[in-house]
Amino acid sequence: MIKHKYIWFVAVLACLFILAAHHYNQAQLHWILYVLIICVGITAWGSFDIRSNYFTKVWYRNKQLAEKKIALTFDDGPHPITHQILDLLRKYEMKATFFCIGKEIEKYPEILKRIHQEGHTVGNHTYTHSTKMGFLSARKINQEIRITNKLIAEKIHQKPQLFRPPFGVTNPNIAIATEDLKMKVIGWNVRSLDTVLSKEHDILGRVLPRIKPGAIILFHDTSERTLHVLEQLLPYMKTKEYQCVTVDQLLNLQPYES
Repeated sequence: MIKHKYIWFVAVLACLFILAAHHYNQAQLHWILYVLIICVGITAWGSFDIRSNYFTKVWYRNKQLAEKKIALTFDDGPHPITHQILDLLRKYEMKATFFCIGKEIEKYPEILKRIHQEGHTVGNHTYTHSTKMGFLSARKINQEIRITNKLIAEKIHQKPQLFRPPFGVTNPNIAIATEDLKMKVIGWNVRSLDTVLSKEHDILGRVLPRIKPGAIILFHDTSERTLHVLEQLLPYMKTKEYQCVTVDQLLNLQPYES
């Protein structure tokens, strides 16, 4: 697996080699620019592709799983729509994982409690879901996670260990904060794009072909569009004998501090 510290170590060695070669008229200095461009490109890819494990360990699927089990995950709630999603999950006897925003928990604490009471897993999705997440300091990210952990613990009497960074962004500061707080970073390998695509059949068209044992699917419990997609997806999964389980069950992780 490509790691950022190894990439930059190799880049430094390559630049030193180019400098030495240039001294003997065997290389041009502009080759250093090419090395740096490549490294920046790889780092940008690693920052935005949560499956890359570039900065920190990320769990995004269980590729060893042979059983027909997947994990549905929902980001950005709790939200009034969450009630209807919970009704659907109960109807089809499916479980899911909800990565909740601290500010939304303050608005809808009873919905958070219902998520937990009905056997779903609650994870941390920061306090503000800042659009500047990729630029926050490790201290600020640590604070975002700790505040949300405290809010969750106050409502369900369990302190979460599962964390999903907003927008799937990872970087050295997020790695430092999550390692310090002993949080496990959870990604996905199937992105529904339910906040981007406007047509339900396009969302289903992305998800259905990607349903495989061990998959983790990203949804958002904040719009009726997602609800209507689930109204079609869950019965389909029943007919295909797929079971939806929580992320911790799929990956054999502890969801809360013991």
